[in-house]
Amino acid sequence: MRTEPLSRGRIVTAAIDLIEREGADAVSMRRIAAELGFGVMSLYNHVPNKDSLLSGVAETVLSQIEFTDDPDAHWTDRVRMQARAFRQIAHHYPRCTMLVVSRQLYSSAGLLPVERALATLRSAGFDGADAVRMLRMFIAYIVGSLLREVGVTPTFAPVHHTRTVMAEGVDAALFPEVSSLSALLGECDHEAEFDFGLELLIKAIEAHAARREGTR
Repeated sequence: MRTEPLSRGRIVTAAIDLIEREGADAVSMRRIAAELGFGVMSLYNHVPNKDSLLSGVAETVLSQIEFTDDPDAHWTDRVRMQARAFRQIAHHYPRCTMLVVSRQLYSSAGLLPVERALATLRSAGFDGADAVRMLRMFIAYIVGSLLREVGVTPTFAPVHHTRTVMAEGVDAALFPEVSSLSALLGECDHEAEFDFGLELLIKAIEAHAARREGTR
């Protein structure tokens, strides 16, 4: 017996759960209806079509980002906080995050993270073109890190073999560096790796800002 009425929120939540289990390709209005125990036509009273449903998923995920932005903090610290906030939600919803970055969202939930990031970079003195490029660079880095972490892209990700097996499987004469660094290639602290890359990006942006200031 159904104890909770059908609503847009329930439909979107069911889609999020399905995506995290099986991926976005598994989503259909009929499949979501079956998951909830309703007839498929009942869904259309709350969600007009699959595209609207997927946008709802992306907006719901974005709305859960917990920004702890401090307007009085240095812009580099604000960038760190925003990047880590996005990574946290991406880590919680890895497959849905792939959907988020593949869709153009013009709702408040979709635009708020973009607005905050651009405002932070603009307040640091970057012009509009640079701010947009930097935002895209950070998104690419965060998504790339996420793909490696959840095991979607195996290249240069830690392997699931023991160090001994990895070392034995590499021809040291052909690949001396890979062989000698096999232990390091075979393990990964994702949090430390993310922070390391984030700091490199911020240092690069600071250097870019200094060069621009020096040419004025």
